[in-house]
Order: sequence, then C-alpha cells, then structure tokens
Amino acid sequence: MKDGKRALRARLLDLVTDWDRMDRTFPSHNELESIGRALLEWKKEENIQGLWDVPPLIISTTIDDGLGQGLRIVNLYSEVAGLVVMPIGLLQPLEKIIAACNKNCPDILGLTVLQFDSEEMLIEIKRGISPDIKIIAGGPVFTADSDFAERVGIHFVAKNVAAYLRYLLQNV
Repeated sequence: MKDGKRALRARLLDLVTDWDRMDRTFPSHNELESIGRALLEWKKEENIQGLWDVPPLIISTTIDDGLGQGLRIVNLYSEVAGLVVMPIGLLQPLEKIIAACNKNCPDILGLTVLQFDSEEMLIEIKRGISPDIKIIAGGPVFTADSDFAERVGIHFVAKNVAAYLRYLLQNV
C-alpha cells in the first residue's frame, strides 16, 4: 500500500510539474476531466486508495457560481488524491454551508467565488465554522483583488488545479 501512495504522489507531482512547465496554455476543462478520469482508472487498476491512511474530507460548494465547472475539476482531482468528497451543491446559502461544516467536520471547505459582493457572506462562513477547517477557494475575484482572500479569511487560493494539487501534496 505504501508503494501505491508513493506511486500516486509521484504521478501527481509529475503532472503538476508538467503543467507548470507548459509552453502552451493550461489544459482545457475537457482535457483536465479526461486526465482525471484516466488517473482514477489507474488508481482502481493498481488498487490505490489515496495519499493518506485516513482520507481527509472536503466539502465543496459554490456561493455565486451556477455552473460549477471549476468545482467539478476540484472534486475530480480531490478524488484522485484520495480525499472523501462531499459536494453540497451550487449556489448554496451560507447557512447551509455552515451547517454542513458543523455537522460533518471536514478538513477542507472548497469554494468557488466569482463575485465581489460575496465578501460579507465569506466572512460569515469563516466565523460560523471551526477554525480547524481549511478554506480553499478559487475564482476570478482573487485575481482581481489581491487582498480579497486575506480580508475574508481564505487559507489558500488555488489559481488552478495544479496549484490545488500542489497544496494538497505539501499541506494535507
């Protein structure tokens, strides 16, 4: 089993390293989904559960994104890495997000944030959940406003799935 974890870690490190070195643009959503599904199939064939003996739990949701394309990629690669993924849906109210976190005690809350008017909502979510829960988020507001994440209490901003995987490999 330890060899499987090492093999998975090596594959994920190789993948993010390749993505970081790409001369062309980052892979499309379709390419990312195809790569992720192939990795899941490989894990199944090799009987690899994930990177951890006790898999971390991630609750994932959006507060202002009705499509959830990025969240779908995050959920897929969370599963590839071996996290237990609990998606609670798109466009969720803060009360539902807080209740899900308080009930299930995830290690990570994964959020997609698109709009600047979500600032107060994010602050309330941060106040309403355990300080032990790491909030990882992505979305254009973090690129447009470099102080946004700090103001609302986000622990890590993932600019893409490579950054997210690198975070998991180094911090979880």
